[in-house]
Amino acid sequence: MTDSAPTNHGMAETCQGSPRPSDPLQGVRRVDFVGIGGCGMSGLARMLQSMGIQATGSDPVSSPITESLLASGIPVRTNQDGTEVPDDIDLMVISAAIAPDHPEVLAAEQRGVRIKTYAEGLGMVQHGRTALCIAGTHGKSTTAAMLCHILITCGFDPGFIIGANCDQIGGGSRIGASRIPQGGPLAGDPGILVSEACEFNRSFHNHRPTVALINNIEEDHLDIYGSLESIIEAFRDFALMIPPAEEGGSLLISHDEAHRHQITPPLQCHVATFGFHPEADYQVVWDQAVRRTGILRDGMWTIQWTNPMAGAHNALNAAAAVILAHQLGAEWEEAAEAMAAFGGLDRRTQRLGDRGVEGGVVTVYDDYGHHPTEIERTLKALRAEEQPDRLICVFQPHQHSRTRFLLEQFAESFAQADQVIVPPIYFVRDSEAEKQRVSAVDLVRRLQDRGTEARHVESFAGIVDLLEEDLAAGDLLVIMGAGPVWTIARDYLERSPS
Repeated sequence: MTDSAPTNHGMAETCQGSPRPSDPLQGVRRVDFVGIGGCGMSGLARMLQSMGIQATGSDPVSSPITESLLASGIPVRTNQDGTEVPDDIDLMVISAAIAPDHPEVLAAEQRGVRIKTYAEGLGMVQHGRTALCIAGTHGKSTTAAMLCHILITCGFDPGFIIGANCDQIGGGSRIGASRIPQGGPLAGDPGILVSEACEFNRSFHNHRPTVALINNIEEDHLDIYGSLESIIEAFRDFALMIPPAEEGGSLLISHDEAHRHQITPPLQCHVATFGFHPEADYQVVWDQAVRRTGILRDGMWTIQWTNPMAGAHNALNAAAAVILAHQLGAEWEEAAEAMAAFGGLDRRTQRLGDRGVEGGVVTVYDDYGHHPTEIERTLKALRAEEQPDRLICVFQPHQHSRTRFLLEQFAESFAQADQVIVPPIYFVRDSEAEKQRVSAVDLVRRLQDRGTEARHVESFAGIVDLLEEDLAAGDLLVIMGAGPVWTIARDYLERSPS
């Protein structure tokens, strides 16, 4: 194994705004995006616009993202009844939340317009780029943002599309250079495009990875997969898409948390492992007391830095980002220095601030965590970091099927919380029948059975009122979930003390 990924000058060349004849986007002049308000969809629209392809889209809710798209010349409509789909589109791209019977999808089908999912559209854009795909059950957005920050700081001018906003790197998307700048093993190759490779519905099988990370693999999306074995198989099939080592293909995989013995044997790409285990190719060392993170190679110190984000899981995320940047040609010292200066991203262990109360303050964090492991690790990290008198967590479950399949694991994951408040489950992608099979009350009862103080509150407004009454100086409030639960943190912080 080598520290750097092999060169891949044999890859198809590409130039922004001038697709090659083999490019899957050849002949595409206008693309319409249904559900354009998401981070990924909006980023993809911007990237196509930069390539000379006209982008339009729809989203039922106006937001800062849609307003930004409008300001950059991408028309966005809020009407989605199918009557305003542009007449001259060549391709329609739909988000994962859009059902096959959506009115705009049906309207496009009637006209014979090609329809692709977001993952398929991303795969089309990855064609002819050095595609760096970040996969894993957890940590995709955080690791991708860390990596992009390092690459930008080190002069690699990457493009990226990630699923969260990071002000430090310019948002959730960036066009990047059409060629990798001189100085590294991939200098002169097609420009870097960093993106998340989501396993939901096997979406990442539509990607075209050159370099990939598999950060971890756990049970999730069991409504799609049915078993952990099927999930591992899907990750193995994703890894098999990486080209051979002599063509620049490279995989960095967790030594301990990604079932690597079931993933790596058939691969022809360059493979390296990382993790806390001393037998990992890159051993990660983490000192929680001072947030010091280091990497050992063959038992020798390679680099150390003070990690800006709390928790052992974020130490692993950061180490993966530093290693990948080094494999692309960044110097260890420069990569570590950039990592130490990373400012975080929205809704990932994000410290929103303090709210004044009688006798002191309440500290408020917001986090996207919606899987039991994410919850457990984040709460453990924040309790160690903040050392509060009490930790109160407001958690909105995401998807009824996930809640039902992982109910017992969810109940175990809140051991660090003194109190848990649970609003209704965020209903997305599931059927009405699935919605009837589990509720937030079921989770509250499981928590209470384990001795955790927990309650169900029906409305967000009611939760804010409850927090207003109950929180006291020295408390830590953590808002968690992948749905709109973040508004509770905003409303609590904005409300004036009584």
